[in-house]
Amino acid sequence: MTQSAPSKRTQVNRLPKRGDYSKETIYGILDAAFLCHVGFVVDGQPYVIPTGYGRDGGTLYIHGSAASRMLRNLEKGIEACITVTLIDGIVLARAAFHHSMNYRSVVLLGTATFIDDAEAKMSALRAISEQIVPGRWKEARLPNAQELKATTVLAMPIDEASAKIRTGPPVDDEEDYGLDIWAGVLPLSMHAGAPISDPRLMSRIESIPEYILNYRRR
Repeated sequence: MTQSAPSKRTQVNRLPKRGDYSKETIYGILDAAFLCHVGFVVDGQPYVIPTGYGRDGGTLYIHGSAASRMLRNLEKGIEACITVTLIDGIVLARAAFHHSMNYRSVVLLGTATFIDDAEAKMSALRAISEQIVPGRWKEARLPNAQELKATTVLAMPIDEASAKIRTGPPVDDEEDYGLDIWAGVLPLSMHAGAPISDPRLMSRIESIPEYILNYRRR
């Protein structure tokens, strides 16, 4: 997929060679995660709030309590910055100055839209659920009318966005490559542990669903 032209706000200025503006790359990073940080300003005070999300096509969905300050302000149409970061490794150079991390990140700018239609709201909630644990939505009890009313769902178009990626080994000053110091990459990834059953699980439920036992992040 060809690179899209970045906006002035999403142009990567520091180490621009690490920037990527293609939807293929941006969507791929968003699909590999489920936690984002939402930045916004209210009355001159900046806030950054972590929250789960889901992507469906060119839209990112976030949700929460209807009483949430973040969601109540975002639904007014204020500007927001949503970031997603995946850490793939710690990069250990010979010189402390050149230590780094291998990472994949996305910065998304724009304004969110309040979803009022019940069917669209349910579809967005499904996208969030499937983003976090694929397969869970079809098994869980779905939200009832009261629960839907108590939940705010916002949609953010993935239009003004950029990705930034670092891969590979450390990059030291040429004269430091002869130092007697180990250098390289310590890979990091998210791994699911063994499922822990709810102590109040009904006794007749003996098996853990395959989608939980085989849970993997992309």
